[in-house]
Amino acid sequence: MNQSIPVHYTLRPVSPEAHLFEATVTVLQPAKNGQIFSLPTWIPGSYMIREFSKHLGQIQAEAGGKPVVVRQLEKNRWQADPAKGALTLRYPVYAFDLSVRGAYLDGERGFYNGSSVFLAAEGYEDAPCSVDILAPEGKSYADWKIATSLPAVEVKKKSGFGRYQASSYDELIDHPVEMGAFQKVSFKACGVPHEFVVSGRFQGDLKRLADDTKKICEYQIQLFGEPAPFERYVFMLFVGKDIYGGLEHRASTALVANRDDLPAPGATEISDGYLKLLGLISHEYFHSWNVKRMKPAAFTPYDLNREGHTRLLWAFEGITSYYDDLTLARCGLIDEKRYLGLLAETITGVQRGAGRMKQTLEQSSFEAWTKYYRQDENSPNSIVSYYTKGALAALALDLTIRRDSQGKQSLDDVMLALWKKWLADGKGLQEDEWEKIAIETTGLKLQPFFDLALRSTAELPLTELLASQGVEMQFEAAQGAADRGGVVDAFAGKPAPLTLGVKTAADAAGVKLAQVLDGGAAQAAGLSGGDVVVAVDKLRAFDLDKQISRYAAGDQIKLHAFRRDELMTFEATLRAAPADTCRLKLLPDGGKWIAGR
Repeated sequence: MNQSIPVHYTLRPVSPEAHLFEATVTVLQPAKNGQIFSLPTWIPGSYMIREFSKHLGQIQAEAGGKPVVVRQLEKNRWQADPAKGALTLRYPVYAFDLSVRGAYLDGERGFYNGSSVFLAAEGYEDAPCSVDILAPEGKSYADWKIATSLPAVEVKKKSGFGRYQASSYDELIDHPVEMGAFQKVSFKACGVPHEFVVSGRFQGDLKRLADDTKKICEYQIQLFGEPAPFERYVFMLFVGKDIYGGLEHRASTALVANRDDLPAPGATEISDGYLKLLGLISHEYFHSWNVKRMKPAAFTPYDLNREGHTRLLWAFEGITSYYDDLTLARCGLIDEKRYLGLLAETITGVQRGAGRMKQTLEQSSFEAWTKYYRQDENSPNSIVSYYTKGALAALALDLTIRRDSQGKQSLDDVMLALWKKWLADGKGLQEDEWEKIAIETTGLKLQPFFDLALRSTAELPLTELLASQGVEMQFEAAQGAADRGGVVDAFAGKPAPLTLGVKTAADAAGVKLAQVLDGGAAQAAGLSGGDVVVAVDKLRAFDLDKQISRYAAGDQIKLHAFRRDELMTFEATLRAAPADTCRLKLLPDGGKWIAGR
């Protein structure tokens, strides 16, 4: 161990079959009154208390070859008795979380975020630290290697296992690690080396994935201005079945997606699944600027022992959600119509939730910890997403600035001003500072817009704003459960089908009502989320939309449903589906803002 580094870690996959890592932390000069250690309760970018300490096993300590007693102080804090010389703690970590937030280990691959495995030595959070990442033992792991953006000190050239270093605990936990027999493809974006590693079983064209990702990266680097805020960047993607998500880091991102979302070998088109994956890549990469550097003052520094409340998540997640799909159009991966189709789906998703009329964007941001990240069957009726409505607020702000400045300014100028501020002072934004910088940068009277978009539940003026850019918008009734809106050449005005006002899920006994929506026939009849409908007018329930399609609005039907283990009967009066599905029509020479013009 380097004697100039006060804290050193090791991490070894000791038992992949039991999903166990073994971690150690050594402090050269522990606190005289007993060194305290702690483990984060949450990970930046995912605003929910995760309680990572529940996966730690028995902690053992020694100093000078002698055992040291360790006492637990709180759910995630421990104190070792006073010790002379270097103090080492050793503990197992159970790793079987397939998400991007925790740690995972089996015989196929390993992955971890430092916040879920590395104890912080209190008092040394800002000190340099090093970590030895070791390979699992056994011939079956001979081809395992490492992917990480953590700066290497002394590692094996072929596998990457060895010693890495960080300038602080915050940096240590902000570089996740993927290990296993993954596939890798490399490219440069604006001269910066990038790696894209893919683990899991798949058949896909990684060269095309790299080529398309490069376009995304170069556009975003050029948007904020070279040089990029990192010397190299690593994408880590695990592919499987029915999974999706990502988490941003300062020089990397962890992603999970369906294996079929990868571009098929030989294919030239962009499938809907591949488009979704490219949007995820774009979203997490944009976070390299918007939340990993520019961030709320509430996150500078992060307090990972408790919730960090801010009303600005709409700006950091919502604006990122606006630019993720917009980037795909501006870098040439999709055309204006395909982009507008994605936008129509976002508008539809927000419009279908009654929560948009009950929770403001600022409230949604502040209450992320207890509401957005802890959703239940009533969430569509009570909350609005700061991701999706935040993206629409960003769109509305962009088009407002373009309209009121006669096309001389845009949201791009605000983002660049925010970036220049961060480069100058590195400080987080106070709760009212984002709006002030937007107003100062554009010179426009934007306060009424912010009051409406962020602090009220009034509808955003998207119809008139899109019209100013040559895009017409109308709402029609959905034509089936799969209809999420889109681009049309003409508004059809089709008759509204019937609806019960529910979202359903499969159930062995019948049709489970995952959510019962405000104002719908099911809610008026007394049905609730979690009920399992077993019969419709004395016929077995299997497809509610299909089964009510032969009735007329105003007809009454009898529904039998189980609530827990009780069979109940409900009478519902059928209603026409509401006009909540967005159709967009692109006029000649319209949509110039999509290309950045």
